[in-house]
Amino acid sequence: MLNEARTFLHEPQDYQDFRDSALHQAEIICEHRGVRLTKLRKRVLEILWQRNIPIGAYDILDVLKKERAGAAPPTVYRVLEFLVENGLVHRIERLNAYLGCRRPAERHTAQFLLCRGCGAVAEMSDKGIDEAIDDAARGMGFELSNSTIELEGLCPRCRSRGAE
Repeated sequence: MLNEARTFLHEPQDYQDFRDSALHQAEIICEHRGVRLTKLRKRVLEILWQRNIPIGAYDILDVLKKERAGAAPPTVYRVLEFLVENGLVHRIERLNAYLGCRRPAERHTAQFLLCRGCGAVAEMSDKGIDEAIDDAARGMGFELSNSTIELEGLCPRCRSRGAE
C-alpha cells in the first residue's frame, strides 16, 4: 500500500526479520564479489535499514558522530559510494538521500514512487520497465551499469485528502 510507503513490510516483526536478512545478504554479496564490507560500511547500512526511509548523508553523519569521534563527511560519502556501486543502496537524486536496496543480489532498475504530498517513498519493481530500458540502451550500443527512475505524484492517502 502506498500510504504505508515508508516501510516495505507492514508488520514490525516482519520488517525486523527482513532487515536482519538484508544485512546478512549484504555480507554474502560482498564476500562473493571480493569486496570488503568493513565495520563502518556495515554500520552505515544498518543505519539506513533501521530508519527504512530515505536519509541524507549528513543525517547518517549525525548518528555516526555520536558513536565515533572522527566521523567526517568525506568518510560517509565514500561509504555511500561503495554501497551504491555494489547495489546495496539506492541514491534518490530528487531527495538527495539514500535507501537500502530490497533486491541487492539482482541487477535491476531502481524505480521509486515519490509522494509530493507526504514525502512517502515506495520502491516498485516492474521487470517490463527493466527490460524496456535495457533493450533501448542496447539498441543504441550503450551498456548500462546503473539506472534509477523517480516518479513523482500523490500516494492514495494524499489523493483521498485532496493534497496538492
